[in-house]
Amino acid sequence: MASFFDIKARKAAAANGSSVAKGDDKKQNTRRQPWVEKYRPKTLNDVTAQDHTVNVLQRTLQASNLPHMLFYGPPGTGKTSTILALAKELYGPEMIKSRVLELNASDERGISIVREKVKDFARMQLTNPPPGYKSRYPCPPFKIIILDEADSMTQDAQSALRRTMETYSKITRFCLICNYVTRIIDPLASRCSKFRFKSLDQGNAKRRLEEIAEKEGVGLEDGAVDALIKCSDGDLRKAITYLQSAARLVGAIEKEDGGESTDDAMDVDRKTVSVAIVQDIAGVIPEDTIVSLQKAMQPRSAGATYQAVAKVVEDMVADGWSATQVVTQLYHSVLQDETIPDIQKNKITLVFSEVDKRLLDGADEHLSILDLALRISNILSGKG
Repeated sequence: MASFFDIKARKAAAANGSSVAKGDDKKQNTRRQPWVEKYRPKTLNDVTAQDHTVNVLQRTLQASNLPHMLFYGPPGTGKTSTILALAKELYGPEMIKSRVLELNASDERGISIVREKVKDFARMQLTNPPPGYKSRYPCPPFKIIILDEADSMTQDAQSALRRTMETYSKITRFCLICNYVTRIIDPLASRCSKFRFKSLDQGNAKRRLEEIAEKEGVGLEDGAVDALIKCSDGDLRKAITYLQSAARLVGAIEKEDGGESTDDAMDVDRKTVSVAIVQDIAGVIPEDTIVSLQKAMQPRSAGATYQAVAKVVEDMVADGWSATQVVTQLYHSVLQDETIPDIQKNKITLVFSEVDKRLLDGADEHLSILDLALRISNILSGKG
């Protein structure tokens, strides 16, 4: 009873209870996080496969002097992760909020935002780090503004950014991130050090996926990791998402079979993730279906060709296969067919590019696949 009136004791008990609750919450949040976020690189050393970029940035980290930067390359190769890891190493957890501004494509980034939000943050005076903080983190005397998906910014907004970059370069550094460097206006690109991020090679991607699978207790069949890499096409983010989905799918199957899962154990597969499950998750069309389409496209009389192709295409559409996936797989299949002469392959490639453009513009999928198959058949028969 005495402790009830002891304010210090009550405060200590409350603090102890809240810290335990926070610890449990943190554990729960980590468990429920998507693996892409959970295994996002925390430091530059964790970044996979971008050796040149990481080496240059580590040197600048030691010197605590950054230029304006332009990161470009395919999606899922670590552009945003790299600059965020660099920012964490430069400023640490306490200063990162006041020293780093990140704007994504989901934020409005027209000319008004550049003139107001970006400019206001760029000219804001720097706050001093707490005592003793500099011994742990460099905290250089400048802020970082990260503009993710910068290639989706309007021309006017990019033009307005030039002056801001020049005026406040003493206390602010910019990092522009984009997929297509050609969409960044030349005056902006020339003010930045360019870093190209390449698609992950098979060795690095395989190592990273196996590491994640081991940490999460997910069993992988032979060839499953190779299937993940092939389906994701060099995009590590997509590969990790596929891996998590496949693990959950097998976990769900296990529960239906009578398996039990506790709250403490990860409710993922205790069986193994197979190649078939990965392909199913990624929406890969079975090889037999592509082969049947190729057979239907073989030259014969005009009416017979149409009937055969129309039947296969109708079945594919009814099964719900994506037209983009059909185009991708059929393209690889035709290119690897050694019985087709190179001249015909050149013509067929042009047809593929035209149909791909139509699909991106929103054309009807059924008609596009039908047109593609019949035009390829025409070329194979020597009429195209």
